[in-house]
Amino acid sequence: MAENPSQLLRHFDLRLTSRDFERFSRLVYDQCGIKLPAHKQSMLEARLRKRLRALGLGSFEEYAELIFSGREPEGELIRLIDVVTTNKTDFFREPAHFDFLVRSALPELIVRDEAGVSRPLRVWSAGCSTGKEPYTLAMVLSEFQATHPGFRFEILGTDISTDVLDKAARGIYAEEKAEPVPAALRRKYLLRSKDPAQRQVRIVPELRSQVRFRRLNFMDADYGLRESFDVIFCRNVLIYFDRQTQERLLTRFAGYLEKGSFLFLGHSETLLGLNLPLRQMAPSVYVRV
Repeated sequence: MAENPSQLLRHFDLRLTSRDFERFSRLVYDQCGIKLPAHKQSMLEARLRKRLRALGLGSFEEYAELIFSGREPEGELIRLIDVVTTNKTDFFREPAHFDFLVRSALPELIVRDEAGVSRPLRVWSAGCSTGKEPYTLAMVLSEFQATHPGFRFEILGTDISTDVLDKAARGIYAEEKAEPVPAALRRKYLLRSKDPAQRQVRIVPELRSQVRFRRLNFMDADYGLRESFDVIFCRNVLIYFDRQTQERLLTRFAGYLEKGSFLFLGHSETLLGLNLPLRQMAPSVYVRV
């Protein structure tokens, strides 16, 4: 007999047990390399409630049984990963990186490899979240293009979360989220909603067409990327991995960079103590050697 809503609400007062937390945290680590320490138990509990409600389940134990029995609905494992991943991003975050890109990296890449001239400059935003980083890159590179006729570029944005990738592809954001974008660029690259009450902006079609998005799990044996990149942005992503996984991922990123190409990390991320073919050029900016 089906339970009535009040009974379900009582079930939702149950807590995620330490045993089930350990099982889920191990699953998350195995699937995407993200460590969930013990103090994250309440966060995981709160986020998993969304999945319980969506599936009409009355307890975390039922959800665990569904996941670990291998009988979960199609795509549920991806949805589980979606709700536990953190997706913090902003337009023009850590702006010194974009200054370095325009003033130092691009001129060097153009002179040495004719990147952007004989072929498109290839940029990868790894862990792109809702798209603010790759769209920032698209704005910066479009401005560079305006003063360098013939310059071409293409941007790939990847993330493990299908939810944020859907948002990135739409390119629609709350108006206040666009405040870090310089006023001149807001006028040029952002469209305001026809309904002022919505207080939303959308990336102009021309800019959206310069960025392609796809799902990518850093733990996959094959990323499905057949080209190398001139620039990789992977900022404030590595902080969610343990040191061993960081080194493994950075080694793979370096493998996608030609000699002299650039890797941008977050300001709190460091290569100190890691054996990698990368040399620091500026704060949290590295070149493939």
